[in-house]
Amino acid sequence: MKISYSTLFDPFHFPSAEISIKNRIVMSPMTHMSSNADGSVSEQEIQYYKRRSNGAAMVITAATYVTQQGGMLGAPGADSDALIPGLRRLASSIQENGAKAVLQIFHAGRQGSKTGDFVSAGDIPEDRDGAPVPRSLTEQEIEGIIQAYAEAARRAVAAGFDGVEIHGGNGNLLHQFFSPFTNRRTDRYGGTLENRMTLALAIIREVLRTVREVAAGKPFLVGYRLSPEEAGTPGITMADTLPFVDALSGSGIDYIHVSLTSFRSVPRRGIQDSRSRLAIIQERVGSRIPVIGVGSIHTPDDALEALASGIPLIALGRELIMEPDWVQLVLDGHEEQIRTSISPLELEELSIPEPLWNLMTSIPGWFPLRNDQQMFDAKG
Repeated sequence: MKISYSTLFDPFHFPSAEISIKNRIVMSPMTHMSSNADGSVSEQEIQYYKRRSNGAAMVITAATYVTQQGGMLGAPGADSDALIPGLRRLASSIQENGAKAVLQIFHAGRQGSKTGDFVSAGDIPEDRDGAPVPRSLTEQEIEGIIQAYAEAARRAVAAGFDGVEIHGGNGNLLHQFFSPFTNRRTDRYGGTLENRMTLALAIIREVLRTVREVAAGKPFLVGYRLSPEEAGTPGITMADTLPFVDALSGSGIDYIHVSLTSFRSVPRRGIQDSRSRLAIIQERVGSRIPVIGVGSIHTPDDALEALASGIPLIALGRELIMEPDWVQLVLDGHEEQIRTSISPLELEELSIPEPLWNLMTSIPGWFPLRNDQQMFDAKG
């Protein structure tokens, strides 16, 4: 290993949870659409995570729904005790390779529903053809969803996970409640910036209470993932996010995970600052709570640049799909062998489930694809 990369492999300690991890590399939660139809963990899902947990210090699973109403076909579920055995197999398959296993939990809101009951903070549909118009959740229903998150966390503890990550970004229900575009409510869950934080903070409180009760003193992480800005107006800006991360840093959670397409991205609006969003958030709360950054980190030099913003942990998503051996290649001094593109001929070797591959190829530009098949066919 090159000496310059050694900081990537320094151990890290989460002081509030009394959990230590072996290096600074986290596997980011990535949608795989490969769970069974009933939300149970599939065999191909197990193999996919097992293949990617031999180097990263912590693996955060794909978004796992807390209710059928907020679930999506192909996503894993944590809404029933019947799913605990499969979740236990998933946690064990990650941990047996030395990584900590964290279950990401979410409610899709207007993005999806396994029951056909699309709900949100209000009645604003997604900006796509044929998007259903969601109905506005009642306060009583919101209380039920808060409990559903807590129950999902209880199941994560029972399944042997090392933590849960509450997913509040990428357009899901908690994102919809925080956004001034989708949340135009006039009750205690909407209106002011503080009210738009209410649901997320209530879920955090109930998840923490439940975890403390059922984990019985066992170290267990609770994190929160957020998207710091939205492209549309009105939408979330850094002026909204900075007070929110202040609130999150004092809520009792163990880390904040900032969801970005690129770790280098700078604020769109709301504040005047030429630094990256990641550096701004780190300066704001990094002395109080660990921050995980993600987005277009492909090479170890990218990883070092991301760490230079001051954050202690970096997450690899697309890169670990393309190159599960990323960590080992860097450790062995073979970083030039790291894949930064992918071919359909590599799917079996990389344990990539077919539904994930279909998703990868359906979004133009999401993954750099190589058409090795044509070369293979031409050579006979």
